[in-house]
Amino acid sequence: MTLPRPELVLIEDDDVDVMAVRRALRKLSITVPLHVHSDGVAALEWFKARPPSAPPLIVLLDLNLPRMNGLEVLRALRADPALKNLVVFVVTTSKAESDLRSAYDLNVAGYIVKSEIGRDFMQLVTLIEHYWRIVELPNA
Repeated sequence: MTLPRPELVLIEDDDVDVMAVRRALRKLSITVPLHVHSDGVAALEWFKARPPSAPPLIVLLDLNLPRMNGLEVLRALRADPALKNLVVFVVTTSKAESDLRSAYDLNVAGYIVKSEIGRDFMQLVTLIEHYWRIVELPNA
């Protein structure tokens, strides 16, 4: 049985970073759906509206968001029985040790600092693609 390829969710308020992720997906010929939300409140509403049979998701979450920051989003996801097992990678400008520890305390799959990858998100997208090729993911 072939499992469906996961869909990507990008929770990011910086338009340049969103364009960079889209560009990296195109350059690498990755044709999975990309759902973009510019704030945590809108993202949580979208997650809760998804049907239970929807394909698995991999979430790329910025910490510095309007209306609800990324750690608040992560706490809300982990508190919701239907969303608590989502695979979440934090992608942020924050190098603060407290943010790093808080994110891992909330069971993120990885913490990636944007300055380490620069504006070229090819490495990040490649990492995510390799991740879903070798790791089995449950449906939402």
